[in-house]
Order: sequence, then structure tokens, then C-alpha cells
Amino acid sequence: MTKKIWLMIALAVVLGGFSLYLNKDWFAKENIQIYHRSRPARIAFFRRKSPDNSTIDPIHFGFNRELKLTSLKVVPVSAIETNKFATPIWCLISDSNSVPIKDFNYGMPIGGMHAARKGVQPDPLEPGVKYRLCVEALSFKGEHDFVPDPVTP
Repeated sequence: MTKKIWLMIALAVVLGGFSLYLNKDWFAKENIQIYHRSRPARIAFFRRKSPDNSTIDPIHFGFNRELKLTSLKVVPVSAIETNKFATPIWCLISDSNSVPIKDFNYGMPIGGMHAARKGVQPDPLEPGVKYRLCVEALSFKGEHDFVPDPVTP
């Protein structure tokens, strides 16, 4: 084979590799997909301890897969707009090893995580106010805005 053929083969391999690199998400960062839903509270005989949010329906958050969270915060969006370092109304952190979870309710304790400030309980949410949930799990970070619904009769 001549040098011209070897050069064409090498060029085809390089272009093919470059095409794979661009068209495959092998090197892309994975995103955390976060959702929430709000449903009327059920009357339960055994109920987990959660903050008294009698003005809103309970809020349930979930992810597209199980995550070992390292940080979780809920902050009013209006506070973020006026102050870059707004104080969260609910903040949990994990110093070592949190339990992998796929979903949780607002204010519920999460295994392996504790309040950022000792003894601080989550503040009740207000209906119609826009909040932002910020989560971190190892190298992943995600945010999700939500508005609590008023209590459904």
C-alpha cells in the first residue's frame, strides 16, 4: 500500500473517533432530575414526625435514581434574588455517609444526614410562595423550583 492510502485510513480513523466523541455523551456530566408533587394529607395511624404545615398539602420530592445526598437546602426564591447567600428554611448536611434515597417529604429526617445547625427544625412553607430545592450528591448538583399548594379540603 502506498503512503496516500495509509494517510487516508489514518484520517478516516481520526475523523471517526472525533465523530464518536461529539455524538456520544460519554464525557458529559449526568444530570439529576428532580420532581415534586403535592397531595392532600392522609389520615394515618402512625405518622412520621414532620413540621406543622397545616396551610399547605404535604410536598413529596423525588429523583430519577437513588442518590447519596451530601447537602439539601430549601430557600425562598425571593430571598435568593435579593441576597446571594440567603438563609435556607430547611438545611440538611451529611458529614460522612448518607443513606441512598430516591424520594422524601419536606421536613422528614433522612438517614445519615443532620441539620446544619443543631436543634433547628424546618420552617413551615407558605402557600403560593416560590421556593428552590438545592441538592448535592458527590459531584452532582441540582435545583428545582416549586410552589406549595394550599390545603385541599
